[in-house]
Amino acid sequence: MHDARLTAAWVARMATTDPHGRPHLVPIVFALEGDMLYSAVDRKPKRSSRLRRIENARARPEVTILIDHYEEDWGRLWWTRLRGRARVLNQGEERERALILLTERVPSVPQRTA
Repeated sequence: MHDARLTAAWVARMATTDPHGRPHLVPIVFALEGDMLYSAVDRKPKRSSRLRRIENARARPEVTILIDHYEEDWGRLWWTRLRGRARVLNQGEERERALILLTERVPSVPQRTA
């Protein structure tokens, strides 16, 4: 069972590492199931079809996810950092399950999961 704050959060930040060892940080939407966090690439136009976050995750799968909440009342601030290994799911049952979980949380249907 996940902390209710995590399941209520809509946006996280995912950090990957580029070929030069520099962090690459992007906002993501996500869904949680068990010890897995799923994210997706949406259908909005991108500058390139080869997304840096996907290429980084394939080459160097160690990622960090930051889920946080900000309010003017600093007593209500919180954050959680998750570290793990990313996998790019291009096909298969797990990809289909991830897409179902994500579309239950996010109105637009994603194309790819990572």
